[in-house]
Amino acid sequence: MSAVSALPFFLKPLHAPLGSPVSPGRQRRHTLPASEFRSLNTEDATSVFEIEREAFISVSGECPLHLDEVRHFLTLCPELSLGWFVEGRLVAFIIGSLWDQDRLTNDALTLHKPHGTTVHIHVLAVHRTFRQQGKGSILMWRYLQYLRCLPYVRRAVLMCEDFLVPFYQKSGFKVQGPCEITVGPLTFIEMQCPVRGHAFMRRNSGC
Repeated sequence: MSAVSALPFFLKPLHAPLGSPVSPGRQRRHTLPASEFRSLNTEDATSVFEIEREAFISVSGECPLHLDEVRHFLTLCPELSLGWFVEGRLVAFIIGSLWDQDRLTNDALTLHKPHGTTVHIHVLAVHRTFRQQGKGSILMWRYLQYLRCLPYVRRAVLMCEDFLVPFYQKSGFKVQGPCEITVGPLTFIEMQCPVRGHAFMRRNSGC
């Protein structure tokens, strides 16, 4: 069985439909899938940080993760990340780690708790040229589907600014209340989404 065929259906590359015309020149230029979802690694860290920095600095003036922290989590728990690549180029990503408490604390910003059952989503970001296309919602859906295949994960949590609450509610997250974490003058809302109890989904998703 190939590595691709062994993946759950929602992580398999998206190829052009059969019979779609592809010019010989295009075929010669590359053999990369048109669209691919995969876990990230430390070699992706620079691309991740460039997208994150542009996305967050312009809005809040702060990055959820600095470059060394990106490398830190992609070393400790790369399986809790997900990148969306278009013709080999990273266009959107999520980075998460495990947490072992009911609510987020400042330690959750830097620690990975290997025996935790909660995935703390540190950051979701989309490259500026691919925004306003629904890619953030699609990536989050795929990420949550992936988490449902991990038997040790019970829920996903995140913290966000008020204006992002409706976006995450559309993905199934519910407000838990104000987050105790603050970054300078910024305050956050803590949200969670249960991912356990989906045995039917696991049986029918290739997990």
